[in-house]
Amino acid sequence: MHQVLANFSVSISELKKNPSALLSQASGAPIAVLNHNKPAAYLVPVETYEAMMEMLEDYELAKLVEERRADKDKAVTVSLDDL
Repeated sequence: MHQVLANFSVSISELKKNPSALLSQASGAPIAVLNHNKPAAYLVPVETYEAMMEMLEDYELAKLVEERRADKDKAVTVSLDDL
């Protein structure tokens, strides 16, 4: 069984009736969209989605930094003046 990761949930049928009202009722919180009582999707506010994408990008960059740190012995010394 899938866990619902939101405090507010709605069926697809209810969502079709008045999506704007549901978004307003949720007051910026994520909404779980259920299909046959199972999570099918989540609606999140724009600000939340943008923050999640930024965090994901930061995570990917951190992984790249750690990979490059592992190759530290292959690094070339360069003076800032040379750049």
